[in-house]
Amino acid sequence: MREQLNVASSPHIRHLDTTSGIMLDVIIALLPACIFGCIIFGLRALAVLAVSVAAAVLSEFLWNIILKKPQSVGDLSAVVTGLLLGMNLPSTLPLWMAAIGSVAAIIVVKQMFGGIGCNFANPAIAARIILLVSFPGAMTKFVAPLSDAVTSATPLAAPNEYTLRELFFGWHGGSIGETSAFLLLVGGLYLIVRKVISPVIPCCFIGTVALLSLLAGENPLHSILSGGLILGAVFMATDYTTTPITWKGKAIFAVGCGLLSFVIRRFGALPEGVSYSILLMNILVPHINRFTRPKPFGWVKPKKEEKQDA
Repeated sequence: MREQLNVASSPHIRHLDTTSGIMLDVIIALLPACIFGCIIFGLRALAVLAVSVAAAVLSEFLWNIILKKPQSVGDLSAVVTGLLLGMNLPSTLPLWMAAIGSVAAIIVVKQMFGGIGCNFANPAIAARIILLVSFPGAMTKFVAPLSDAVTSATPLAAPNEYTLRELFFGWHGGSIGETSAFLLLVGGLYLIVRKVISPVIPCCFIGTVALLSLLAGENPLHSILSGGLILGAVFMATDYTTTPITWKGKAIFAVGCGLLSFVIRRFGALPEGVSYSILLMNILVPHINRFTRPKPFGWVKPKKEEKQDA
């Protein structure tokens, strides 16, 4: 008896990893930095994080109901988006602004382009930039650790006010989740060990900023530990949907992010350029994929047809 050969569409290789499982790993990796941010900035930071996550989840839930789409809040991607956005916000931000940012991230950047896997940019980064452009005063209003005193003396704005030890462990003003480089690196190492992310993008991104800072006569360690570089390089530049698919493409993407971050920091009007650099490189990802995709096995470059003599 002859066996029947069934031909099915891809994917042909399956893995036990699920979207919800990957997102849960990201949440676990982010929690230490979130908890530290809530400790040094108080309950106000916890409120901003909670509102960001709740607004993101509710936006996705209502969007699916209104459009009669399968419910997708269970994949935890909206939780990750809300958490990442909240970590990029100051604890002093009015809660309604945090909610607006989450709604923009989920509805405008994610769902209007087809949902998870279809968005052209990282939703949390795009939402942060929307808030920064719309409410620049509120988005640059920070407080010192364990204090209600408002300050703008972040490491990038006042580079000589903090030691490398303070920068590494996070004892300074800034956004809720960007202060502790140590805890962010611990979370990144967890994701690498779990094989959720590849070290290519974080290493190339951070390494590019460090090298350019050294060539410019700056302290590379200060450049690495200041601002949202580590948060952006480890947790946002590594987003599956908005980054290249090949190793070569990932390296090009990360170096571009590092170059743009350095240029914006050094020559731009704003001290921080990580979010803008990632967003700009997200837009270039389709072109990077096109130029770095591997050739099919056995592919031979077609010969040019010789012109026929008249």
